[in-house]
Amino acid sequence: MFIHIDQQYDHVDFSNSDLCYGELRNCTFHECNFNGTALEEVLTTNCQFINCNFSNANLNASQHIGSAYTNCRFHGSNLFVSKFDNCKMVGSDFAEARMDGITILEGDWSYTNLRHVNFGKQDLRKIRFMEADLYQANLEKADLRDADLTRVQLSNARLQGSDLRGAILDGIDFKSLDIKGVRMDLIQASSFARSYGARID
Repeated sequence: MFIHIDQQYDHVDFSNSDLCYGELRNCTFHECNFNGTALEEVLTTNCQFINCNFSNANLNASQHIGSAYTNCRFHGSNLFVSKFDNCKMVGSDFAEARMDGITILEGDWSYTNLRHVNFGKQDLRKIRFMEADLYQANLEKADLRDADLTRVQLSNARLQGSDLRGAILDGIDFKSLDIKGVRMDLIQASSFARSYGARID
């Protein structure tokens, strides 16, 4: 196990290395490469990762508290039962990442690529997903109360049994959604009806 505190790394190649069980506090990583890196059970606290590559990395059971991963690539990475607590993930790409059992506590996931992700039965309350791509995502029975879903791409997403009450749905294409079994508040239901030409008096 290792502990790194207040360190800065710029264009460092950590690919295929073993960084399991480590702890990172207040560290900054700029354009670093973690391709294929073993990061199981790593703990990051208030760290910044900017334009870093985590493709095919193993992050299962890792924990991240107040950290930022901006414009990072997680293509094919393993995030099984990982935890992100109030993290900033803006612009990151999770194409083909394994995210089953992930825990996300609030935070900003705007502009992320989350196509085909499995968020079934997940607690996603109060998360900011503004303009994220959730095309064909599994959101069945997910709790999305008070989430910001402004202009989110939800085409062909599975929403059956999800809870959208209090969520911001500005710019959502309701006609592309199957809302069978979805819980909505009155304002959302009115917006949905208007999208189909209903007049609400």
